[in-house]
Amino acid sequence: MADQLLATVQDTFEGQIDFEGQRQAEYLTTGLLATAGAIAFIVGYVLQDIYLSLLTGLGGTALTFLVVVPPWPYFNRNPLDWLAAGDATSGVGIEVEGKKIT
Repeated sequence: MADQLLATVQDTFEGQIDFEGQRQAEYLTTGLLATAGAIAFIVGYVLQDIYLSLLTGLGGTALTFLVVVPPWPYFNRNPLDWLAAGDATSGVGIEVEGKKIT
């Protein structure tokens, strides 16, 4: 029972994202953190309250974490078709110093 629950949780949190999804996650992270930092600075400057500025920055960081860290299906829209393990070396026909390697 516990093993099944653990396997379900691992499958949920170990989702796959493709290379395009990684690029999008990087852009989202940069944009959201920069926006949160700018908003936190403006709030702190206008209200002259460093505590509120830090809370705003922390909230923006938490929001960024929730948007980027889970493997949302959006990040796996362009999966790659990998070669099967047996197909990697069969029939490739690599030549090294004039000798064919199979």
